[in-house]
Amino acid sequence: MQPVALRTAASRLTTYLLLILTLGAASARAAPLKLVVQPILPAAQTRQVYGALASYLSQATGRRIQLVTAQNFLTYWETMKRGDTYDLILDAAHFTDFRDERMGYKVLAKIPDTVSYSLVTRSDKPLFTDELVGKRVATLPPPSLGAVRLSEMFPHPMRQPILVRVKDSVKAIQMVLKGEVVGAIVPTPLLNEYSNLNVVATTPPVPHIALSAAPGVDTRTREAIRRALLNANKTPQGKHMLQVLKFQRFVAADNSTYKGYGHLLKGVWGY
Repeated sequence: MQPVALRTAASRLTTYLLLILTLGAASARAAPLKLVVQPILPAAQTRQVYGALASYLSQATGRRIQLVTAQNFLTYWETMKRGDTYDLILDAAHFTDFRDERMGYKVLAKIPDTVSYSLVTRSDKPLFTDELVGKRVATLPPPSLGAVRLSEMFPHPMRQPILVRVKDSVKAIQMVLKGEVVGAIVPTPLLNEYSNLNVVATTPPVPHIALSAAPGVDTRTREAIRRALLNANKTPQGKHMLQVLKFQRFVAADNSTYKGYGHLLKGVWGY
């Protein structure tokens, strides 16, 4: 090979190597993907539990994934609607469908089966639904799924409970047990941790919570997250994450799984 050709080849190789190093450095400095979870639990408990999910996905995908928390459902709703803050969202069926229809998010995986909400009182004060009219009932603020379902139970504007808004479902149950409110509406799975509650009514089930990704999350990263979730119950790291979350596994799902549940938000301010 002629000297000129050798110099040209060496120059191209140098340029190629510099490009690889530059891209690698840019990737290392890339902003983390922000993961948020619907604010059903207190913020500190959300970080304690779902921090395990962020750590697992970071390790499994090679992308930095940062767990962020929302103060309450009102701030969560307003921030989520902007579409420029949350890259990954784990939350309920009605929000999942809303983001599919309005914002182009893609469902990656879900928790198996369905989930419902239950209207509860203290076990020593069992009541029927109608007996809660005019009584204090704790609920997460609209447009949480619990608040939406509670309004369905009491559609008549003159025959409704007195709503006491709380930041999380654990607080709602604590208020019931302390006698600060007569009832509360909370996710039914949460009742497994309490033995002194009376179930007044349980709502129709909807598909369990799903993890969805914003349009700005590239296809390669989305698929890596999907694989990591679906295979979590097959690896020690994944099993640990699931144990902390108190879920058995994630299962395959797509946007069609949640089609139509966004209608539950109709009538909610800002829908």
